[in-house]
Amino acid sequence: MGIPADIPEGGGKVCREEAALHGDAIGVEIGDLRPRFAELEQHLLRHGRVRHWSEWWHQYVELPLGDSDHDTYRQVMLLIGSLFRRLAPGDPRRVRVDEDRERHMWTRMREHLAATGTDPADCLYVCGAFHAASRVAEFGVHGADTFEIGPRTATKWQHGLIPSSHAAIEAQFGLAAGSVSIAATVWAKNLKRTRVRPYRLAGQAGAKKPKKAAALPAPVADAPTADRLTGFLRQPPVIDRLDEAELLGWSVDIVRAARRAGYLASTADAIAVFETSILLAGMRDRAGPTPYDFQDAAVTCIEKDTVPGRRDVRRLVEIMMGGDRVGQVGYDALPPLARDVHDRLAPLNLKLQQRGVQRALLDIAGRPELQPCSDVLWMLRYLMPHGAARPIMGERRLGERPIQESWDLALGTHQRALIELGYEGVSVEQVLEQRLRRTAYGPQATAATVLEAVEDATLYLRSRRLADELGTRALEVLATERSVDGAPEVLRRVRRLLAYYRTSEPALPPWIESFTKTGYAHYCTLLPTAFGDDDATVGQVAAMLGFLFSMESLALSLGCDRTQLELAVAQSHPRQASKTALLWAAQVQLGHLSRADLRMRCEDLLGNPLVVPAYPRYLSGFLHALEPVPQLADFVVEAVSTAFGRLPDPVLLPWLPTLITTLRSGGSELAPLLIREAGRIFPGRLAALDEWVPPWRAAPPSARPGRRADGGRDIALLAVHPTTCDAVAELLGCDEPWQQADPRREGVALLDSHPATATALQALPAGR
Repeated sequence: MGIPADIPEGGGKVCREEAALHGDAIGVEIGDLRPRFAELEQHLLRHGRVRHWSEWWHQYVELPLGDSDHDTYRQVMLLIGSLFRRLAPGDPRRVRVDEDRERHMWTRMREHLAATGTDPADCLYVCGAFHAASRVAEFGVHGADTFEIGPRTATKWQHGLIPSSHAAIEAQFGLAAGSVSIAATVWAKNLKRTRVRPYRLAGQAGAKKPKKAAALPAPVADAPTADRLTGFLRQPPVIDRLDEAELLGWSVDIVRAARRAGYLASTADAIAVFETSILLAGMRDRAGPTPYDFQDAAVTCIEKDTVPGRRDVRRLVEIMMGGDRVGQVGYDALPPLARDVHDRLAPLNLKLQQRGVQRALLDIAGRPELQPCSDVLWMLRYLMPHGAARPIMGERRLGERPIQESWDLALGTHQRALIELGYEGVSVEQVLEQRLRRTAYGPQATAATVLEAVEDATLYLRSRRLADELGTRALEVLATERSVDGAPEVLRRVRRLLAYYRTSEPALPPWIESFTKTGYAHYCTLLPTAFGDDDATVGQVAAMLGFLFSMESLALSLGCDRTQLELAVAQSHPRQASKTALLWAAQVQLGHLSRADLRMRCEDLLGNPLVVPAYPRYLSGFLHALEPVPQLADFVVEAVSTAFGRLPDPVLLPWLPTLITTLRSGGSELAPLLIREAGRIFPGRLAALDEWVPPWRAAPPSARPGRRADGGRDIALLAVHPTTCDAVAELLGCDEPWQQADPRREGVALLDSHPATATALQALPAGR
C-alpha cells in the first residue's frame, strides 16, 4: 500500500500519523524500493558468499562468460550497464551531468569521423558497462546532432601517458589486492582453452609482424541473431578437467614459493592446499575452486600464525598469479624531455627502455663525444630517484674534469619518474634550474642550502648567470639568520666555491665578495652569544671562527675592520670547558696569548686535582680548534701526549670514545693534520722510542741564550746593514747620528756572556 503524496494541511498531527501507518499496514513509498549500488553490493556479496566485489565479478561474470561469444558477452554488459543506470543516485543534477557527458562524447566522435572520413566499421568504441547503452538521442554513430558544445576555455591542459600497474589500477577503482593479476591469469587461461588470438595494435609488445593477407571470401548476409543469453543462464555449470590440473600446479608452486620465503612448507602442505581449495569451493556453492578459494586455502594451510619473511602467503599468491606488473610507454608517446634524454644517451648504445640494470662505460678521455652523456647522467642522478642512474666509478667536483666513468642505469624501471620530469619542463636543464630556484627561494631555505644550490648550478649546469643569482640570494638569507646551526656547512661550501673561483676565473664574482664581508660582520656579531649559548655546539663555534680566520685576509682587503673580531673575542665568556679551550686557541691566533702562556695554563689544569676530570673536555676543544687554527696541530699533539702520560685511567678511558667520535666527525679535515704532525714529531722506529725526548722537553730553560746575547747579535746585524737601519729610522722620524762602539765595552759584554771563560783566564799565571 502506498502513502499518499499529498496530505491535507488541516488534518493535523493525528491525520499525518494515520496516513503514515494506515492502521496495522505499513506504507512503503514506491521510490524506496529501488536499491542503491552499495546496498546491492552487500546483497550480492552475502548471497554469493564472496568477500568483495572483484571476487563476485570474477565468479559470476568473467568466469561464466569465458567461453561465450561476442554477442552474448555484449548482451550481458548491456544488462549490467542498464542496471547501473537504474541504481544511479536519484539526484537530477547527477543524471544530467552523466547524460551531458555522453552527448559530448558522441558529438565529438561524430565530428572526428566526419572530419577524417574514417569508416565507423574500422573504429573501436571503448567504454565501461555504464556507457554501453544510453537513452540520449545523441548516442551512437547515427545519433542526432542536437547537442551544442560551448567554446573552448583558455585553460592549457597538460596530458600524457605514464606506465600504470596492476596495483595502481586496483587502488584507482577500489578493487581488492591481486584482483587484476587474477583476472589476467583467467584471461590467459581462456585464450589457451578457446584458442582465440587476441587483437594487438601494430607496434604493441607481443604483436607479430603481419603476414601476407590471403583472399577474403565474399561477405555473407548476417543471419538473425538468436537469444543465447537465456540458454546460457539456464545451463548448469560444467567442470573442466583443466581446472584440476591447474589447481594442482598452483598448489605445488605456492609451496615452492613459501619455502623460498622462509616457511616450513612440505609436500603435505601442497596436498592440504589442494584439498582445502576444493572444500572451500563446495562450501561456497561453486563448481570448482577459484583463485580466491585457493588463496584462502593457502593462507590457512601454510601461514599458520607467523610470517617468517617479508611477504605473507597472500602476497605470495598474488606474485604467483602474475604480481604487480607495470606497463611501458613507447618512445613516440613519451614527452619531449624523455625523448630528448633517450636521444642524448644514444651514443651509449644501450636499450634504455628495457627493464633492469644496465652497465654503461664512458671513456671520456678517449671519446670526448661522451662528455654530453656524462652531463645528462649526472643531472638525472640529481633529479630522479635513487637507482635510476647510479655512478659506480667517477665523481664530479668543482674544478675537475672527468676521465672515465661507469654507471648503472635503470631508466626503463624508473620510466614513470622520467615521464613526470617531462611534465615540469622540456629539458633536464630547465627542470634542474627550476628545482634549484625552488630550493633557494623556499620558506625553509638557509644560507647553507642556498650555497649548495649555487654549487650544484656550477657543477651540473655550468651556469654563471644562475650561480650569481643564487649567490645573491644566499647573501640575503645569511643576513637574516639569527642562529649558527648552519655555520659548519656554510664554511665548507664557501671555501670550495672560493677555491674554485680563484683557480678558474680571473676575478672573484661580486656576490662572493659581498658574502665574505657580510659573513665576517655577521659572525663577529653572533660570536659572543654563541660562546655563551649552551645550545650552540663547539663544532658550530669552531666553524664560525674558521670562517672569520680563513676569510680574514679577503675581508680586510674588502674594507672590514679587524677590531670587530678582537672585540668579539674579548666579549666572549664561555662556561663550557671545550669552548674555553677554543677561545684560548682564538686568542693565540689573534696574538693576545702566547704559546708559552697556553702551555702554562694546561700545566695548571693538570696540576689541579679538581679540574683533572674535566681536562679531556679541554682537549676536545683543542681538537675542534684545528678547524680555525690549524697552526696549533703541534700543540694539540703535545697536549694529547701529555694527557695520555699523566691522566689516570679512570679519567682517560671514558674520554677515549669522545676523542674517537670527535676525530670521526671531522676526520676528513682534522685527522690528517694530527697524523702528519705526529709523524713529524714521534720517532719512526719502535727501538728509538725509549731514548726519544719530546721536543717540548728537549731544551731546558738554562740553556737558552740570554737577552743580552740576543741583543748583541741584533746590534751586530744592524751594524752590518746600516742602509736598512737608516731607512727604518727615517720612516720613524729618528735623525740621531751613528755612534762609534767602544771596543772595551764590547769586551766587557763578551766577558759577561762567558763568565766561566773569564774565571779560567783569571786563574792563569801572570806570565802566561
